[in-house]
Amino acid sequence: MEDILSIINKTKTKSRLLPFSLLSKIKDNILTKKYSLSIAYINESEMQKINKIHRNKNKPTNVLSFSLTKNSGELLLCLDTIKKETEKFERNFTELLGFLVIHGMLHLKGYKHSSRMEVLECKYDQKYFRGNRHRVRYDASRSRRIFKGRKNS
Repeated sequence: MEDILSIINKTKTKSRLLPFSLLSKIKDNILTKKYSLSIAYINESEMQKINKIHRNKNKPTNVLSFSLTKNSGELLLCLDTIKKETEKFERNFTELLGFLVIHGMLHLKGYKHSSRMEVLECKYDQKYFRGNRHRVRYDASRSRRIFKGRKNS
């Protein structure tokens, strides 16, 4: 079956997005080639509206995942929120964007926040972005653990 991936950029950002070929490889590895995935980059106001409707949280978030059928889904990524969170997560924009794509795809695959999901996030992050996510930090704003990467020296 043909690789099914579509990307829509509804923001003014034109650079620093992940290459289509890389997103396709990650999708095929996590979700399979048969999975039909749509990725949309959206602005904060749009993300806030969608987050309010679907999660009853009146603030933008970095990524939302929507499973449409067993073999199709959509990722919404808010680039402005991701840019603001780079310092908090001690990652550059590309590394954090890549990690959130992986995170969203694992949700589409059916994983909930858990140690098993963290292991898979680490595996795919190492494979595609060579990030070091062995240290963990607690993020009170999300009421859960998050990975804290190595500081660049």
